[in-house]
Amino acid sequence: MQDSIKKALLEEVADLHSIPTGAYNIRLNSASDGRRSTANIEIVGKTDKSGIDIIVKPNTKNESVHIPALITMAGVEDLVYNDFYIGENADVLIVAGCGIHNDGAEKSQHNGIHRFFVGKNAKMKYVEKHVGLGEGIGKRIINPVTYIEADENSYIEIETVQLAGVDSSIRETEAKLNAGATVVVREKILTHGKQYAETRFKVNMDGDGSSVSVSSRSVAKDSSKQLFFSVINGNASCVGHSECDAIIMDKAIVTATPEITANHVEASLIHEAAIGKIAGEQIIKLMTLGLSEEEAEEQIVSGFLK
Repeated sequence: MQDSIKKALLEEVADLHSIPTGAYNIRLNSASDGRRSTANIEIVGKTDKSGIDIIVKPNTKNESVHIPALITMAGVEDLVYNDFYIGENADVLIVAGCGIHNDGAEKSQHNGIHRFFVGKNAKMKYVEKHVGLGEGIGKRIINPVTYIEADENSYIEIETVQLAGVDSSIRETEAKLNAGATVVVREKILTHGKQYAETRFKVNMDGDGSSVSVSSRSVAKDSSKQLFFSVINGNASCVGHSECDAIIMDKAIVTATPEITANHVEASLIHEAAIGKIAGEQIIKLMTLGLSEEEAEEQIVSGFLK
């Protein structure tokens, strides 16, 4: 039974149907469940606290690291510290994500603290998906913290996805950008029932030519609540853009709080936010094609979160 739950979670959070090629570390119920390094990517367990160091050698190209964290039972509270050192001129894909399967009455919770130190001219794509499964009344709680130090002319792309199943999530992301560095963040969230999702971004653009683009698309259903809070500080000649688009349904609540501060005359900063219900004419148009009202809403939500 546990093996089948583990397999289902791996497929959901990391699109893995078997042990991945390349470097990987699988975390299961607060313990290591398998690890492999490669010639260019070394994964080392920490000795002072729970977690790993992932060291990517300079000039490493077209390699990947999978580091899913899984919880397959009720009553597990996991805390992990993972540090990533991305060498100069490297180009790497990191697939993380957390899946919680809870069939019991006690809560299960994963707190992941990830720090990224990205070298000059390096490129990194980070994919993080959160999934909650199981029929128990115990809460499924996931709280990720991401800290980024981006060296000169580095490029970091982050994709985060949380589509139902997670009862509570507080995501914190902070980045410090040096000259020419770029960070692109794309977030997708779906909440329903009484779920709560909170997202907090803070970016300091300290180097000339640095840039950040933050995009959040979310759907809140039933009595769920969402909070989007972003802080962008332009401390040099830089470009920053933050965008929050949300669909609100039923009795849900969505709050978007932007804060942009230009501390340099050449800082160009923009924030956009839009929260609203599904337009009636969209539903009517789809219903004329043979869909029910519920099916029409689902089609619109699915397309919005693609």
